[in-house]
Amino acid sequence: MPTTFLLGAIPGATPGKWIDTWKERMPRTSLELVPLAFADQRQALVEGEVDAALVRLPIDKEGLHVIPLYDEVPVVVCAKDSHLTAAAELDTADLVGEVLIVPQDDVLGIRAPGTEKPRFAPPADTGEAIATVAAGVGIVVVPMSLARLHQRKDVEYRPLLDGPASTVALAWPAERTTPAVDAFVGIVRGRTANSSRA
Repeated sequence: MPTTFLLGAIPGATPGKWIDTWKERMPRTSLELVPLAFADQRQALVEGEVDAALVRLPIDKEGLHVIPLYDEVPVVVCAKDSHLTAAAELDTADLVGEVLIVPQDDVLGIRAPGTEKPRFAPPADTGEAIATVAAGVGIVVVPMSLARLHQRKDVEYRPLLDGPASTVALAWPAERTTPAVDAFVGIVRGRTANSSRA
């Protein structure tokens, strides 16, 4: 078995508990976390840059094994002094009239009727979009983990009840199902060290 297992992870993925279990069970194989942009997740798998990856769906599944792991709640990120912070949770009807900023690395593809398009080019990434929101310009809708990743003192976020969920999944190339990949799949699925493969 190779001495290093390369695990790709898109922004916001939280593989910490699985990595801890890996270290306990696989002491001879180190796990290296490789940050992946959402736009590059499939290419990294197909080209063998990583052994497996935590990806965001949708992804072209041709040639890949994909196991959905969990759904992330979408949230509205707004300036701290926005009237939207008065509610504990929001729905898309609450967003009418707001300027909806969609960064170039958008993962949700949200369509919110009644929102306005910004009069500026889309920000390059989610971090830049949230910085724009902090300046009091518009809102952005992202999975909760991305709002936490880019948390700032001058913004807040609220769950968007009828927004699109974002599914995080484990994916790996079908023809490269190595013993290390099998071991990680077992950890993610919650199999104990002693259980046989289910």
